[in-house]
Amino acid sequence: MKHPFINLLVRWSVLALGVALAAKIIPGISYKDGETLFWVVLLLSLFNAILKPLLVVFTLPFILLTMGIGVLVINALLFLWVGRLVEGFHVADFWSALWGALIVSVTNIVLNALLRNSAKKSVAPRPAKRDDVIDI
Repeated sequence: MKHPFINLLVRWSVLALGVALAAKIIPGISYKDGETLFWVVLLLSLFNAILKPLLVVFTLPFILLTMGIGVLVINALLFLWVGRLVEGFHVADFWSALWGALIVSVTNIVLNALLRNSAKKSVAPRPAKRDDVIDI
């Protein structure tokens, strides 16, 4: 997956799977159809790329004080905001958003680890370069 567009599609697919899984598991989260899911994934990606780094910088003392749990709160707020902005995507309350963000995060971690391991196995190791020069 060296091509950036393929990498982006894989990331969006993993995020879509996480949101769909959260909607199936958490009673307070639902979406209308596939088009709604597409807009949720697009907006969540945009928020994660632009808003999340800003929020992390501004809340860094809180994140350090809570030993990283503050990042989960930020993810839940982004999830809740997307629920308010996208018509057809419903997030009932903060606690539903928190559990949904946790499911999406765990899905991202697990699937990215699996994809990374399968990519490492598919790449053949390069033979060692043999030259008589000693680098110092």
